[in-house]
Amino acid sequence: MTPGRHASWRTSDGLPGHLPDTDSEETREWVEALDGVVASQGSTRARYIMQTLLERARTHRVGVPELRRTDYVNTIPAAAEPSFPGDEHVERRIRAFIRWNAAIMVARANRPEVGVGGHIATYASAASLYEVGFNHFFRGKDGDGPGDQVFVQGHASPGIYARAFLEGRLTEERLDGFRQELSRPGGGLPSYPHPRLMPDFWEFPTVTMGVSPLNAIYQARFNRYLRDRGVKDTDGSHVWAFLGDGEMAEPESTGQIEVAAREGLDNLTFVVNCNLQQLDGPVRGNGKIIQELESLFRGAGWRVIKVVWGREWDALLAQDSDGVLVDRMNSTPDGQFQTYSIASGAYIREHFFGDDARLRRMAEGLTDEQLQRLSRGGHDYRKVYAAFHAAREHTGQPTVILAHTIKGWTLGPDFEARNATHQMKKLTEDELKTFRDRLYLPISDAALEQDLPPYYHPGEDSEEMQYLRQRRNELGGYLPRRVVRPKPLTLPGDDAYAKLRSGSGTGAVATTMAFVRQLQELMNDEGIGYRFVPIIPDEARTFGMDSLFPKGGIYSPQGMTYHGVDADMLLSWQESGSGQVLHEGISEAGGMGSAIAAGTSYATHGEPMIPVYIFYSMFGFQRTGDFMWAMGDQLGRGFLVGATAGRTTLNGEGLQHQDGHSPLLAAAHPACVHYDPAWGYELSCIVRDGLSRMYGSTENHPHGEDIYYYLTVYNEPYRQPPEPESDDGQLERRILRGMYRYQQADPGEGNGSGERPRAHVLASGVAMPVALRAQRLLADDCGVAADVWSVTSWNELRRDAVDCEEWNHRSGSAQRRVPYVTSALGDEQGPVVAVSDFMRAVPDQIAPWVPNSYTSLGTDGYGLSDTRGALRRHFRIDAESITLAVLGMLEQAGDLEHGARARAAARYGIGDG
Repeated sequence: MTPGRHASWRTSDGLPGHLPDTDSEETREWVEALDGVVASQGSTRARYIMQTLLERARTHRVGVPELRRTDYVNTIPAAAEPSFPGDEHVERRIRAFIRWNAAIMVARANRPEVGVGGHIATYASAASLYEVGFNHFFRGKDGDGPGDQVFVQGHASPGIYARAFLEGRLTEERLDGFRQELSRPGGGLPSYPHPRLMPDFWEFPTVTMGVSPLNAIYQARFNRYLRDRGVKDTDGSHVWAFLGDGEMAEPESTGQIEVAAREGLDNLTFVVNCNLQQLDGPVRGNGKIIQELESLFRGAGWRVIKVVWGREWDALLAQDSDGVLVDRMNSTPDGQFQTYSIASGAYIREHFFGDDARLRRMAEGLTDEQLQRLSRGGHDYRKVYAAFHAAREHTGQPTVILAHTIKGWTLGPDFEARNATHQMKKLTEDELKTFRDRLYLPISDAALEQDLPPYYHPGEDSEEMQYLRQRRNELGGYLPRRVVRPKPLTLPGDDAYAKLRSGSGTGAVATTMAFVRQLQELMNDEGIGYRFVPIIPDEARTFGMDSLFPKGGIYSPQGMTYHGVDADMLLSWQESGSGQVLHEGISEAGGMGSAIAAGTSYATHGEPMIPVYIFYSMFGFQRTGDFMWAMGDQLGRGFLVGATAGRTTLNGEGLQHQDGHSPLLAAAHPACVHYDPAWGYELSCIVRDGLSRMYGSTENHPHGEDIYYYLTVYNEPYRQPPEPESDDGQLERRILRGMYRYQQADPGEGNGSGERPRAHVLASGVAMPVALRAQRLLADDCGVAADVWSVTSWNELRRDAVDCEEWNHRSGSAQRRVPYVTSALGDEQGPVVAVSDFMRAVPDQIAPWVPNSYTSLGTDGYGLSDTRGALRRHFRIDAESITLAVLGMLEQAGDLEHGARARAAARYGIGDG
């Protein structure tokens, strides 16, 4: 679209608004025609005509507003359904086998001596949805293609395991290890989809409510990003996300659906299993969740396909000439439909059809048993197939399928639609027999009377197994399946890191800017530069990353259809259909969605991409910790960069912005490697190591390590020194291990005879320049020789120490391992004071393994707005406060005369309050 060109419609709340009536006579004729239809044929016929006209108007791009809500009926009428291409009888048999084995697996896992829980009812409600996908739509990963990406609803995992058992991918022994990953000989099965626990099977972790919908959106978006940048042809991939209607209440579930619509992600389909129940009771007992979700998704720009009623309703709806049946469907709340799911035919006749003569006449030709069997659309193969087919063929929009189901379907009257069904994990002998009969399985009563009910397999040569294998072979192999196709990368050499290693000269550079400069050097690398994926949540200018706008371009599938306001500026905003930068707007959750999709591309698409997600450190682990955890579970790789870190460094922003604890949150994530570097050369060393560990190859990790890096960097500029010379060549190793002696004090002579009292200041990040000033104060004012150590990672020091303790506990070997922090300080004399711009608990992680007397300083409490100097004095982490802490420790040890600390406090104007 050329600059200055505008859309042609003008509407306001769906009304003409200020548009002039250019032909009032024609307008009057149309209005009178509508009045005539209402008068002669009723409002139902008039409504049908209006809806038809609205649909036709949209096909002509007239610009009329779209309906936000339609009747509580199937979106695709029976007459428009495509013919079903499969053998419905055989597929029903396969579905029965899977239903049975899923329930039996959970039941066997809950025998008295095990009792590990599990869920039966979710898969029972969704089996038809999955099986239509597996038999007709989900493309596998055989060959070179990535296939489809299928996000399985977490609580439905028993059904997926049961299908894999039929396929021969899991044995009975593995099924019997459900939720017994340690105690079961030969290995068990995790409770839910966890790639880290089953890295050849599960592809996406999904059971944390709300994470799957957002991650599915950004997976579909990243597929397009890869294609549009020419990295990978992903047109053959479709993203399917199976979700629960209760799950849609999580803000993450729907918070980013407009992204999918705005970018036209027709490679994405949500399938919402609307069984009307959450864990404790109805999702919307007094309302209608399908209608609510329809309005939400239509309003966001999605195509909505409702699959509400099974084929048994088709004849009744065909009789509904005056719309009374549809009106009843529209007005009946979900809580009542839940009751109808378990009610007798007589009850349904009386309460659903009975209070209107026209409805009673419709039901007269049906027996009570037939009324009971009026099915929900999500259990009807033909209806589900029609919806999936329409979603797959649709272009220009993402699709959501809202499928009405019954929780616990086929499990019997004690399970179906009961409010407690989510927590029900066992079947009695009578319930097993009812379930077997419902599924028409050839299992004897005697087999069901044993201690453990049996699994069922029809035999490898059975018609059902031949059909199942044929369908999956034609679709590209079995799913779910996670495949890593190694693609060795040639990593950048020394030149890419030279600038940061040489320091900043006399200029002052913040570590945030130092990192950005390092990133720019790496993006210039001919070998892997294009694989970097900068991800920014609307703070690029804060972080000094706006130079990437014109260089890499901001990814936008539409390109840039307007003349930018800053087009004539050097660092102008530049959108591009092949842009490298993912600018997420104000959405840290969206940033993590992109980071996960990019960081797992090495497996999902066989293309190792390197996400670099940079954000306000306060709004990382604290705001989107669930997504960081999911990234670790999904074996994601890349760099998360917490910029503007520290409680006193981002000084003016105050309490909500100042991060004093993100390293502690990161420490809880086993896959996260955190560093808090002070100097640019440390950063270059750490980034190089990260690329080597994640994207290089070693004997222990030939395809790279399944970890991700979290770096905290700061916005306070100070002079960056060049990388110091190392006498033994071990500086890089010490940086990566977590600490090294940066500046040794001159021992000199004390005020009397002998050497000065000795001490050690351990500092990280922005606290290093402050610690160096404290070193000078201690020497000049107090006659104390304090060595300053740069701690690049408190977390890694603790991780190493814990690993050593675990080794010593387990091995029983006489040759015990010594933590690095212990060995580094083991021969040193004098107390240790640890300081950072985070709360004291961050450096205190290493306290048990420090061999010297130890104390720490930190920024405990909420942040405040003031100057950096005032804040550091308030939190007692300025140079003078560090000096007092060292003096106090020396006094306690008897290495300084009593009163030395008090005299220094008076000199520096620091009271004890």
